[in-house]
Amino acid sequence: MKFIGKLKTRLKGLIESISRYPLTTVFLLAGAIINGIAISKETEYFKLLLTFLVGAFLSSTAQVIYERFFNRPSSRYVLMGLVILLTAGYYLIIRPSPHLSMEIGIRTGIALFAVLITFIWVPSIRSSVSFNESFMIAFKTFFNTLFFSGILFGGVSIIIRTIDLLLFNVDYTAVAHTANIIFILFAPIYFLSLIPVYPGVEDWEKKEVVDKRAYCPRFLEILISYIIIPLIAVFTIILLVYIIINIREDFWKDNLLEPMLVSYSITVILVYILASRQQNKFALFFRRVFPKVLVPIVLFQAISSVLKLGDMGVTHMRYFVILYGIFAMASGILLSFLPIRKNGVIAAMLIVFAVISILPPVDAFTVSRASQTGILKEVLVRNDMLVNNSIRPKEGISGKDKQIISEAVTYLSMMQYTDNIQWLPNNFDMYKDFYKTFGFKKYDEPIEKDQMLFMGLKPEYALDVAGYDHFVRMSITIPGKENYVKICDIAKGDKHYILEKNITQGQGDILLSGENGEEIIRYQTREIFDSFKGYHSIDGMLTVEEATFTKENNLVKMTLVIQNLEINKTAGEDFYGADLYVFIKIK
Repeated sequence: MKFIGKLKTRLKGLIESISRYPLTTVFLLAGAIINGIAISKETEYFKLLLTFLVGAFLSSTAQVIYERFFNRPSSRYVLMGLVILLTAGYYLIIRPSPHLSMEIGIRTGIALFAVLITFIWVPSIRSSVSFNESFMIAFKTFFNTLFFSGILFGGVSIIIRTIDLLLFNVDYTAVAHTANIIFILFAPIYFLSLIPVYPGVEDWEKKEVVDKRAYCPRFLEILISYIIIPLIAVFTIILLVYIIINIREDFWKDNLLEPMLVSYSITVILVYILASRQQNKFALFFRRVFPKVLVPIVLFQAISSVLKLGDMGVTHMRYFVILYGIFAMASGILLSFLPIRKNGVIAAMLIVFAVISILPPVDAFTVSRASQTGILKEVLVRNDMLVNNSIRPKEGISGKDKQIISEAVTYLSMMQYTDNIQWLPNNFDMYKDFYKTFGFKKYDEPIEKDQMLFMGLKPEYALDVAGYDHFVRMSITIPGKENYVKICDIAKGDKHYILEKNITQGQGDILLSGENGEEIIRYQTREIFDSFKGYHSIDGMLTVEEATFTKENNLVKMTLVIQNLEINKTAGEDFYGADLYVFIKIK
């Protein structure tokens, strides 16, 4: 009976959550439906799914704002309307993009993070509820939701697999649909059902419910105070000793230490907030000492990051690291002097920094694009490689400048900014066009002796056979048995020809001979293989233009089209192989 009673309570909570967050429920339901369609059709609707996710975050935060500051239903409808407009605006912004770029994904992720922090922070604004309490509630609720959703998904998945094995075949997408319903629809609603209605403008009696939900379980208190805090203390000592020993040299060049320091500062701030209401000696010591220790450690990290800008310029990740370093230093200073109840200032500051990082013109992406483009242009101009707004390939430049060019081009290509740089070739492809554009191999390409490449002709392309008399499919392998191999006889009118291939001394030639044995045309296939020196492709596919090679004279025209090509220089002996379409026109 107890189980049934608890189940009824949970179901009632879910129903009340749907009633409390109606617009959020609509967005989540729409997201689950569109994702379900994507699973069934095996296609992608990321833009719509992301839009509904943004709407769900905004609408849940709008509801919390309404409960904290308003009491008229009309205010609630106004906030809902504003959320719908913002969500529609977001979709209109990302809709023109052919696909979701890294920039769109990061901007959206940071925006959602800022909205989430706002969701946690709003109930503590000028309220009897502190940010520490609302954060503890959200923290516990998240892991509670994650645990129950994971158990539910695991149980249902096992049932589906069991039915599939023992009773009848179940569609292979059933597990994906289960994950979609549980994690996109059920889990967020369950999370919101555990968030209490915080005291509003006039309703202060709800504080008792908040106090009960914000209670720190004994297990969590022991974990934080007697396990995590001592571990952080030991790690801090090791970190300080390392910094002191290497402060003159290695510390400023250590790229691996940077993410460690960022992770350390995040952990210290998070544990400080979670331990803010605990009164044991470990928690009191941590709150008194560690904010002050945090400041110099983060200061060193920020200085190290700034010094690296001289050589590497600004990338969006380095921008975020430096901006976070400023935030962490300010947090350490504030936590050292502000009373514990004022920790909400940290949340407000984090929201402001997040917004700054994604809104032009001082956002991470605008700044990094300008920085990397400027660095690339400066190096090209210095080496006389940029003349009249056009790049001239040049191999004889310093290794350092080659590395700077390579890193800048890699970043600009990864972020899809190259199409907006006028002096780069149209439709510039870093993997295919780097060598011919700049005159040297990109620094992180494998050296020639270690090249391994397998390419194929894109299947959706049609070959134009107009104007040719004969079409032959053949293969060539180097090294191979060294002799002439007759491929086929070719005739036009009263004239007869022989198509042959000759493998000898690491060469593979395709030649057309007359009926008396005289050579009419010869194609050395090593020219084809050598043209792929340093070549890289993301999908391993060649266009018809890339795969086509032609040679002709006054008697015949021969065109070779690669069907498949393999180059392997990692073994003891270099290997070259290709399946080819051969088109021949007798003039």
